[in-house]
Amino acid sequence: MDMSAKIGERPEAIRRVTKIYAAFLIAGFALSPAFLIAYLYFFQDPALKFENHLFHEFAITGATIEGLFVTYVSWRCYLSSGEPLLRWLTLGFLGFTLIYVLHGAFTGMAHHNIWLFLLYGPASRLAMAILLLIGLLSFNQEPDTPAQRVNPHTWLAWIAAFLVIDVAVAVAAYSPFAGSPALRLSMEGGALMFSAINLSVMLMGRIRSPLMTIFGISIALFGLSSLAFILGKPWNHMWWLAHAIFAGGFFILSYGIVKAFHTTRSFANIYNQEEMVNRLAMAMVRTESALQELQRSNQMLEHLASTDPLTGAANRRHFIERVDAEIARAKRDNLSFALLALDLDNFKAINDRYGHQVGDQVLQGFVQKCTEQIRPYDSVARMGGEEFMVLLPQATQELAVTIGERIREATESAVFDSIVIPKLALTVSIGVSQFGLDGSTIDTIFRAADERLYRAKNQGRNCVIME
Repeated sequence: MDMSAKIGERPEAIRRVTKIYAAFLIAGFALSPAFLIAYLYFFQDPALKFENHLFHEFAITGATIEGLFVTYVSWRCYLSSGEPLLRWLTLGFLGFTLIYVLHGAFTGMAHHNIWLFLLYGPASRLAMAILLLIGLLSFNQEPDTPAQRVNPHTWLAWIAAFLVIDVAVAVAAYSPFAGSPALRLSMEGGALMFSAINLSVMLMGRIRSPLMTIFGISIALFGLSSLAFILGKPWNHMWWLAHAIFAGGFFILSYGIVKAFHTTRSFANIYNQEEMVNRLAMAMVRTESALQELQRSNQMLEHLASTDPLTGAANRRHFIERVDAEIARAKRDNLSFALLALDLDNFKAINDRYGHQVGDQVLQGFVQKCTEQIRPYDSVARMGGEEFMVLLPQATQELAVTIGERIREATESAVFDSIVIPKLALTVSIGVSQFGLDGSTIDTIFRAADERLYRAKNQGRNCVIME
């Protein structure tokens, strides 16, 4: 294998290695709190505690305000995209906030009824874990209709359900089962289990995008926080670490929501650097194709606007523009040019005898003959009916007569075949004018060419007149 081939393979190999490396980095970041949990589990002093009710209440107040804010942003994204995942994310944030706020409100009850204080935390995390799993299972489903998004009954029903959970937790806290650690561990373990299921669904479904990666990291942190709560005791270091891990997951997921709000307001159809590059490349190709098509359309329109549709020669308007431009160039560079005024002889008789279809074929054939006899940069125009003009840039009157004679002879000797008649002879009369010699305005040189054309008609037709 040559050196160039080896060099060509390296970027692909590096791309694969860096992808694997990036995946390990994400996994390491998501699971990094596990090392802190293990450290505290094996090395912390169980007797050490930090019991500060005011600090706890302040932290829960901040979490509640942030929860309400992120709930609102998620809801705004959902209203815009109708994505089911965002609906469940909104409900997850809302349910967590409405349940978790009582965990802070009852901080003062820690010495009176510890379970009224403790149970709202795992209940809020369990509710959020369940709703996030439901949201993940709805990933890439059809968006909700606008009517479904703003239906107040749906949102009020969920708010009522969360308030019922609040009441149910309070009843459980005062029930005989409250003293059993199994109640708290079952809720915290349920949150851990649903978080693990969430991650498994993501990995098996190979759901990849930057925002869904953020979603997965947050779920991992939520699961690890539940593990830390299971291992911790109220107010000890593990318990506080569990709060910090959950807050980290909440912050990261909130960041994802804000990024969605500032981009597509969607988690499914969100930016992916590789996908964005591909889409941008495709969009550029489509744009370039559209520009080329537009250019072709403009050229076609310009051609149609400047061309006689029957013969393909320039039309009167375009020919006059060409002559005006040639006059300006001739004056600027002290040059000359010439005009030929042409009129087919007895063309009306052809139309009357053989019909307009044959007449049209004759006109098309005549323009073809003219084009063959003139120079590449000369131009033929149909001025109307059987009247034509030829612009001859940088031509003297003598050269114009020579070209006119070529056209006359080619027309006279040509045979215009038709489906109606076997052959048809045709002649043309031509008048010649020259810029400068016959005037320096478009009117004067047109008039001179027309007058000589009429003189050619009066002198028997089928001739070229220059004076």
